Amino acid sequence: MVKHIVMWRLRDSASKAADAARVKVLLEGLAGRIPGLLKIEVGINFIADPNAADVVLYSEFIDAAALAVYQAHPLHLEVVPQVKALAVERRSADYLI
Repeated sequence: MVKHIVMWRLRDSASKAADAARVKVLLEGLAGRIPGLLKIEVGINFIADPNAADVVLYSEFIDAAALAVYQAHPLHLEVVPQVKALAVERRSADYLI
């Protein structure tokens, strides 16, 4: 099994809370639509901390090949530019368990 974690810091704006909610909806919309994606969970940070991420994606895949399918899948590729437009920073980690 592979776990794929991504954290984003969003642009500071009056619509930051709405932007975080939008990212959550976009990513959770991938659930059940991409082969090999076992679990997807998106959280919005609620603690004001200048060092914290604003949105976190936690996902699980059958294996590394399934993660590669997800990353190249047209539905995922539709979401990527929409999230990038709202973010100023992205960090990720992928690991096997």
